Amino acid sequence: MTIRILLVDDERLLRTGFSMILRSEPDLTVVGEAADGQAAVAAAAELHPDVVLMDIRMPGLDGLEATRRIVASGSPTRILVLTTFDLDTYVYAALAAGASGFLLKDTPEDQLIGAIRAIAAGNGLFAPSVTRRLIQHFAVQNPTPVSTPALDSLTDRELEILKLLAGALTNAEIAGALYISEHTVRTHVARILAKLQLHDRAQAIVIAYETGLIRAGDPQQASRAPRPG
Repeated sequence: MTIRILLVDDERLLRTGFSMILRSEPDLTVVGEAADGQAAVAAAAELHPDVVLMDIRMPGLDGLEATRRIVASGSPTRILVLTTFDLDTYVYAALAAGASGFLLKDTPEDQLIGAIRAIAAGNGLFAPSVTRRLIQHFAVQNPTPVSTPALDSLTDRELEILKLLAGALTNAEIAGALYISEHTVRTHVARILAKLQLHDRAQAIVIAYETGLIRAGDPQQASRAPRPG
């Protein structure tokens, strides 16, 4: 399957550079470009890309609001935020807007390509430094687990798998840890997302932190970026 990509950045040279990198991969195709958030929203509606590489700081409508509008439209398009600014405020705002991943623009080419494939497959992906700060932030905000109606809808097995998801384990690793098949894991993950009304695994990871379901120091604690699974 070919992954359709929309590039959004106000710097033309950066768009050209990303395009050259991505076009060299047989399973990736760049279907369009946009120089600001307003154009990105329009292009996403017209071109229906699988993944949008979204800059944050742009004139007019910024990348965060563009992400929010694309996600709110009900589009299945997934957003991978790319920025030069490794700031907490941007990370949390991007996640709140519905982004599926957050990487810095100096990420190595192979990691960027892998991230696009992971996002297109429905996985969440964050730069390792971002993952560490997410853990630290939510550990302070929610030092003890709290019950929520959303989590109450999950079975014990689904809660167990959600914890492992938040620990950045792949489907294969979760299957190995629980002695079940990968197919069973995929089924449980799909049910978790449906019950919690979440867009993808990235949001599942965040809700696990927000509710205190997983805390810093837990065995499942994420110390690296979520990987394809």
